[in-house]
Amino acid sequence: MKEVGYKFDVIVVGAGPAGSAAAYTLAKKGFKVLLVERGRVPGSKNVFGGRVYADPLRDVFDGFDEAPIHRWVTKERISLVNGEAMTSFEFHERKRTSFTTYLTELACWMARKVEEAGGTVLTEITVDELVVEDGKVTGIRVGDEKVSSDVVIDAEGINRLLLERAGLVPKLEVRYAGLGVKEVIKLSKKEIEDLFGLDEDEGLAWLMMGDVTGGLPGGAFLYTNRDSVSVGLVVMLGEAVKEVREHISRYVEALRLHPLLERYFRNGRIMEYSAHLVPEYTWPSLPHRLYADGLLVAGDAAGLLLNLGYNFRGVDYAAYSGYLAAKAVEKAHEMGGMTSENLSVYERMLEESFIMKQLRKFRNAPKMRENGRLYTTYPEVVNSVMDQLFHSPYEIPKVMEAFKRAKDGKIGWLDLVRDLLEVVRSV
Repeated sequence: MKEVGYKFDVIVVGAGPAGSAAAYTLAKKGFKVLLVERGRVPGSKNVFGGRVYADPLRDVFDGFDEAPIHRWVTKERISLVNGEAMTSFEFHERKRTSFTTYLTELACWMARKVEEAGGTVLTEITVDELVVEDGKVTGIRVGDEKVSSDVVIDAEGINRLLLERAGLVPKLEVRYAGLGVKEVIKLSKKEIEDLFGLDEDEGLAWLMMGDVTGGLPGGAFLYTNRDSVSVGLVVMLGEAVKEVREHISRYVEALRLHPLLERYFRNGRIMEYSAHLVPEYTWPSLPHRLYADGLLVAGDAAGLLLNLGYNFRGVDYAAYSGYLAAKAVEKAHEMGGMTSENLSVYERMLEESFIMKQLRKFRNAPKMRENGRLYTTYPEVVNSVMDQLFHSPYEIPKVMEAFKRAKDGKIGWLDLVRDLLEVVRSV
């Protein structure tokens, strides 16, 4: 293996939100930083639904309001779907808490910030392995060349091939991951605002649960961008492997053509199709340690994503974990070197941050989502109640009378109470 002559203080693997946040923070402090990305452009290997929470990113990146923000999410809609019936709950408030965007645009903007801060960004670079010498990570191998550094920050994403090859994490089990699939549909800006009742810079986040996922445990989503709509679904990968008998793209196509949804897309044009694994169970997928001699792990590679079914936090968690990894490198530098002991401050920083506090608070949420009744029985029961209350031709039942009719033969009171308690404990 031939060694490249130039040595960096820090090498960051992966120019997604976690990697770029780490590289930017360190480059601003004068560290010699190399950020490498295997995609053609930063973010080209990243996929997400379409929504980002702003404040954590604003804490990391100077001038964040210049980022490629499409629409600020002011409308939240949650729908339970059964056949051609849908019951929806909507919340509307004009706060600018989260926004929609294309992740490639956002990742490219972040990578430019790294370069502006003095860091080096290289794309189309496939890292073959972490170089470990005498138990310490000393750089990366690209082909037959070694690039050396004092520390490597691994932000490679959920497919943790480098960490697996180095023996630092076990292979990710199928049951701990989800599969996200989406299409981006081109529509005019005016069409989007007219179809979804939005003002010029307003956006909608619409989550759906029920048979829109083809019977698979999971949920569907729709996010409005500036002049397109992102529509897709996230399903539990373990169940999908057992149940899916056709290409997963058929499921998102069926969602787009659903009788209750197709009117939103009939004048649109498919711009993009993408699929991506996402962490679903944080604790089983967490590496045993997020630090080692010469190494830190951030973002999806560390399993730092929150999915509550009604709220998803990924990009902001990834970016903020990258920022904390950079802060840990600064501390280790002040303490004399990139030893495991010095870098362990990263774990303490994470524990004290909103990331781990939230992940611990909602650690039971993934277990709740395994309940198949959430995707079949309850959407059917709720829509049956609504049908009786609004479409009874003569006599209108009382609410509890309608509920009893709807649930009889589908779920008993004991199971109902158990499920309710599970939801209360989890979210």
